[in-house]
Amino acid sequence: MKVNGKNLDIGELTKEVYNDKNMIKMLGNGIYLSDNQIEVLKRYNIDYKNFNSLQSLIFKIEEVLNEEVVKEDLEEVSRSLAELNYYNNTNK
Repeated sequence: MKVNGKNLDIGELTKEVYNDKNMIKMLGNGIYLSDNQIEVLKRYNIDYKNFNSLQSLIFKIEEVLNEEVVKEDLEEVSRSLAELNYYNNTNK
């Protein structure tokens, strides 16, 4: 397929979309994470598989963040998960 004078392979574009490391996936127990978020959690030795809810995972992340060292990447994961938790689990 040609778009803006360039040949594009729809199969390759589809692979890029579905291999996106930012795509959030259901991992069990109501926990949704992207590959990038999992990588950040691994850096801080937080194993999402050890938690039975999104809320308990967020709580653990907040415990790690309460240490004095600034962890901007982990703070971003925490914000993202808190927002996801709010929109999915709060009665509005």
